[in-house]
Amino acid sequence: MTTPSAKGTPGIDLPDHRGRTGLDQAGRDLTGNKRVVVRDVELSSQGWHVLRRTTFDYQRHDGEWVTQQRETYDRGNGATILLYDNARGVVLLTRQFRFPVYVNGHPDGMLIETAAGLLDDDDPATAIRREAHEELGVRVGPLHHVFDVFMSPGSVTERIHFYAAPYTTSDMDGPGGGVAGEGEDIERLEIPFADALAMIADGRIADAKTIMLLQWAALNGVITSHTNDQ
Repeated sequence: MTTPSAKGTPGIDLPDHRGRTGLDQAGRDLTGNKRVVVRDVELSSQGWHVLRRTTFDYQRHDGEWVTQQRETYDRGNGATILLYDNARGVVLLTRQFRFPVYVNGHPDGMLIETAAGLLDDDDPATAIRREAHEELGVRVGPLHHVFDVFMSPGSVTERIHFYAAPYTTSDMDGPGGGVAGEGEDIERLEIPFADALAMIADGRIADAKTIMLLQWAALNGVITSHTNDQ
């Protein structure tokens, strides 16, 4: 919880541990929906990311105005990428431990995913090139922007920018594995595309962004060779 001091409140009128101020101003200047009037924004917590409780007036379809409260978790926006090698019919994915899924019923918490990360101060294309090299050791060439998606709009503000790109073994010029200093320990997996689709059906791939990109690739015929037995 945020603790006010005699001199001010970190994250509001004093810099917090990331140098941020004005965190209580998010949403106060929105004018795109005349049926929504923001009344108050409180900081519930402010670790690396920010949890806010916002009070606003909302006009229902029948014309009645009601006061509502919503909590929003702001972790910034992110990007993800599906890397594929058409000649060999494989996709390049990651596997890493995810405590939130482990504590919520996943057998071992080891999730198979497309490479992804927060934008931080970069634009989406720059960010996903950075993440692909850090996590998979791949220098990404031309990018295809797939779509932008709000992944959990009921509570999380994050919007993820989805990309796809071809790669070959010659593009793998780094070890990958993530950034050890940030606690990352990421395994690199090359999986036949047909097998990856089957892993969605049997639950071995259970990550939303990964499923979306694999199904997009299947629907659009992006990966023309679906097996690696050629």
